[in-house]
Amino acid sequence: MKIGIIGSGGVGEALVRNLRDQGHDVRVANSRGPQSLAALAAETGAKPVTVADAVRDVDLIIVSIPQGKIPVLPKDLLAGVPKTVPVIETGNYYPARDGAIAEIDNGMVESVWVAKHLNRPVLKVFNNIFQVAIREGRRAKGAVDRFALPIAGDDPAAKALVSKLVDEMGFDPIDAGTLAESWRQQPGSKVYATDLTKDTMPEALAKTDLAVLNQRFTAMVTHIQENGMGSWHDLRDLARGLFSA
Repeated sequence: MKIGIIGSGGVGEALVRNLRDQGHDVRVANSRGPQSLAALAAETGAKPVTVADAVRDVDLIIVSIPQGKIPVLPKDLLAGVPKTVPVIETGNYYPARDGAIAEIDNGMVESVWVAKHLNRPVLKVFNNIFQVAIREGRRAKGAVDRFALPIAGDDPAAKALVSKLVDEMGFDPIDAGTLAESWRQQPGSKVYATDLTKDTMPEALAKTDLAVLNQRFTAMVTHIQENGMGSWHDLRDLARGLFSA
């Protein structure tokens, strides 16, 4: 599959590495230009391109940049991209990093806001898993400890394609409902950074409470500020403790 990735931060780079390991033809772009991606390209075989070229002649597009940078993307970025090409967005809204986004603060679901700015339907995937888990947490199909990844979106065909890809990447895909329901996988939810399996994730999605998302995520940030990041497993245990109730 030809995949264009916009963003080479932690999650973007992890996706490049995982997808290249599966043999996909990956193009990667960032705001600093193709020359800044030479080392990643040499290590993985991904092709460094401009943001505009990342969305041309591909089967799937992944936007993996900070939420606050979404409005900086060219307004017509996806104008020539066929409607049949799914667009994934992996971001989360972190006000301390992104600055205040009034529409989200006033209740608009994060991914609905992204879709509005991209002028294109999107699927919400890869936002609830740490970047190290994307690289190191993949498991063979059928493994009892295989992590599940929620996929929220409104297009059944796009969901089917992305579900197949997620499975190939070493994770169990879970239909998480419509894009308007993607808040169930945002920071502070029962599935955020908790590395659940296909047997436990559906119930966790269903029981996530919108009213406490910000409060719980703030508790996680406060703990990290006071005690440090720790390892991936430390953070997973912290998230499970804070968000499971």
